[in-house]
Amino acid sequence: MFIVDAHLDLSYNALRGRDVLRPAREQSPDEEGIPTVGLPDLKAGGVGLVCATVFTMPSLDGKPGYHNADEAYAEGQRHLEWYRRQIDAGVMRFVRNRAEIEAIRDDASSQSAILLLEGADPLRTPADVAAWHATGLRAVGLAWRQTRHAGGTGAPGPLTSDGIALVKELDRFGIIHDTSHLAEQSFWQLLDLTGGPIIASHSNCRAIVPTDRQLSDEMIRAIAARGGVIGINFFDRFLLPPDQYGKRRATLGDVATHVKHICDVTGSAQHVALGTDMDGGLGRNEIPIEIETSGDLPKIADALSDAGFNDLDVEGIAGANWLAYFRKYLPT
Repeated sequence: MFIVDAHLDLSYNALRGRDVLRPAREQSPDEEGIPTVGLPDLKAGGVGLVCATVFTMPSLDGKPGYHNADEAYAEGQRHLEWYRRQIDAGVMRFVRNRAEIEAIRDDASSQSAILLLEGADPLRTPADVAAWHATGLRAVGLAWRQTRHAGGTGAPGPLTSDGIALVKELDRFGIIHDTSHLAEQSFWQLLDLTGGPIIASHSNCRAIVPTDRQLSDEMIRAIAARGGVIGINFFDRFLLPPDQYGKRRATLGDVATHVKHICDVTGSAQHVALGTDMDGGLGRNEIPIEIETSGDLPKIADALSDAGFNDLDVEGIAGANWLAYFRKYLPT
């Protein structure tokens, strides 16, 4: 089974000290928990394609992080340089167009990745988009929390004038809009502003976990109506209902519950897939109990089958839905 994971913070973890080139079990636990992702784990799990992020941390509550656009840009360049080193070493390659999607199955010698910018502050102005696109950038989420461009998680608000200008430039290059983390007002404004491709790389269902980090049923329908795909996040806080969080471990059955809800809302299994974010500031004890590393992701097939999904739908949720999406929306 070919698996796609649409959200992994590989460079973020590497630059803060995790050796993601090694299996997760050979990496040391740190302040964010027990590591779960290494490139060998992705290969062992049949994860043929990932969306590899550039995530730069803003300074919050006086903690280390960027303070302005120039600092965000400089940090983003450090991430890009890390990816370039892996590409030069032959352990990763960026997928930039439809032809390269078709070539993934023919060459599994290196990890295929689509470059995704999580939080657009490293784009100082729209003029930066061209160089980032040339490097391989194919998807952008305007927000993480609030950015110069949009309201975000825990920070309600609309797109800013900078955000509106940036959206127009992203559309000029055909870059995919990732709505994960957008504040609701920014989400709807983005959909009104752009006719470009829309996804939510790592978001779950607000009907199950009622916070602004999750998608309402109306947002889920809107993404599906635009042909988009939603990647289910494996963070237990985003999987478990509030009355169960902290009282038990999440399971792959909880992942299947969110998958089923999206299918029920959209009437189709074509708009949901995986975006685990299982290395995004969390550790092994905060993801489904059946998963120790990305090498265990094939276990999702049994969980989905047990939830009543047929083999074709399981194949789609595991990876084929993302492949179909990128075949349609990446450049020719």
